[in-house]
Amino acid sequence: MRSKENKPPVLAFVDIETTGSHFERDRITEIGIKTLTNDEVIEWESLLDPQTFIPQNIQRLTGISPDMVDGQPTFEDLALQIKQELVGKIFVAHNARFDYGFIKASFKRLGIDFRPKVLCTVKLSRLLFPNQPRHNLDTLIAAHHLEVSARHRAMGDADLLLQFWRVCEQKVGKERLLEAVNQLTASVSLPPNINQSVIDAIPDAPGCYIFYGEHNAPLYIGKSIAMRTRVMSHFQSALTVRKEMKLSLQVFHIEWIQTSGELTALILESKLIKERMPSMNIKLRKSKDLCAWQLMTDSAGVQKPTLVTHTQLQPGLQDNLFGLFYSKKEATSYLAAVAKKYQLCEALLGLEKAEAGKPCFGYQVKQCQGACIGKVSLDVHHLKLLTALNFYKVQVWPFDGAIAIKDGESMVVIDKWCYLGIANDHDELQSLAESGEAEFDLDIYKIVKKSITGSHKQHVIQL
Repeated sequence: MRSKENKPPVLAFVDIETTGSHFERDRITEIGIKTLTNDEVIEWESLLDPQTFIPQNIQRLTGISPDMVDGQPTFEDLALQIKQELVGKIFVAHNARFDYGFIKASFKRLGIDFRPKVLCTVKLSRLLFPNQPRHNLDTLIAAHHLEVSARHRAMGDADLLLQFWRVCEQKVGKERLLEAVNQLTASVSLPPNINQSVIDAIPDAPGCYIFYGEHNAPLYIGKSIAMRTRVMSHFQSALTVRKEMKLSLQVFHIEWIQTSGELTALILESKLIKERMPSMNIKLRKSKDLCAWQLMTDSAGVQKPTLVTHTQLQPGLQDNLFGLFYSKKEATSYLAAVAKKYQLCEALLGLEKAEAGKPCFGYQVKQCQGACIGKVSLDVHHLKLLTALNFYKVQVWPFDGAIAIKDGESMVVIDKWCYLGIANDHDELQSLAESGEAEFDLDIYKIVKKSITGSHKQHVIQL
């Protein structure tokens, strides 16, 4: 006999069709539920009168016309029946935030509380099949050879989710599948000062979130492409990670700023941490006193690193810059580390006083190969130095003027590695591009450099 603890969960595979994508403004036109209990499947479906206009593009996509829903029951008419079909079951949907958000909002308008455990099959697919490049429903159909009966109709798509569940059972086994379900639906104990309504209000979209402690003191600033999920992960980790537990106990208030995409969130996080100095973030330093090494050839033909301080520094414009450091001490420590690693002469590098014809201290302790006394040629010494420094070369701005990087629905405007702002239309683009010089920030330089050579390489527009 199967023990109660090992009894498989009751799953409700849910799909809805709607008049649009905004669950506060739009309404449900069809709902389909396939309940799986101990290998038995029970179906429930209904068209619903949304009591609002169905746009033409939605009619073409779903095939649901105003005539089809005219005279059908409203959500209010079927609310108790729908809740009965879902209560006590795991709510399973693809991109569950959409389906769950609509149904939850529909219940809320009637004063009915609805808080099931929710399983998103997008997240389940990512967890079980991490090497699969995409996880939308059309990809799952193709990747797992699912049989399509009625695409973009509620019961047809709910059936696809049931088929995907069966595929998961076959490919990873029931035990691993249930482990994944438990992992993705694990209940999270919220901090004592945070209500569920606060969490529900946070969009699962790109942006930055700010945890505040007592007296509105900033505790922690983070960023994510799915803020609500990331915030909840902090509280999930609070059970096992000491830092997260400390954060969870201290947080009194959460704010968030939604952004158009990941790049904007990264830049915003960097700026907010510098502005608000939250106590539990790694402190990011402002870039006003930056310095860098520049190779200069002296009268004896020796290429010697010369420190360029913030008053002469123009990152993005000057070639032959290496490093970018927050202080002279940090720059000197870096150069000393390079000398030691590559057995360079500290006297020729200017790190110790040189005496003509005499070996440096490093040569005496076998940390210099002898360029100071001619044991190694200056050309070899220079080549080794340049090779080491090139790992930290500051890239000259590779564009002729400002650029815009498409990030979601907005454009991030950058010039000479400096962040100028966010533009949402052509006029804003022009205004920002012509706004003049902005302050160079080392962290933003790193973010932008990585972005234009990687994830956003195809989204760069030169202005």
